Amino acid sequence: MLADKNCFTHVHDGSLVIGNMLLAAHALGLGNIWIHRAKEEFEMEEWKELLKSLGVEGEWEGIGHCVVGYVEGDTPAAAQRKDGRVYWIE
Repeated sequence: MLADKNCFTHVHDGSLVIGNMLLAAHALGLGNIWIHRAKEEFEMEEWKELLKSLGVEGEWEGIGHCVVGYVEGDTPAAAQRKDGRVYWIE
């Protein structure tokens, strides 16, 4: 996910896009993971050159990678949640 640096909310917007992609993949029964290395990768000259060769020009910031695929075997159970992390206010 790349986001336009000229947009004030580019990190938030890009993060929401990845989150929605992960939820959509899960809804389709696909495994997925967010890998958070895009910012540093796309600041490297070789990655900037790759983007340029693909016709992507401008001021972009890498937000993250959304990797999607099929889970081998059973889908892992969600991790146990820690007590005291969620507060209900009525």
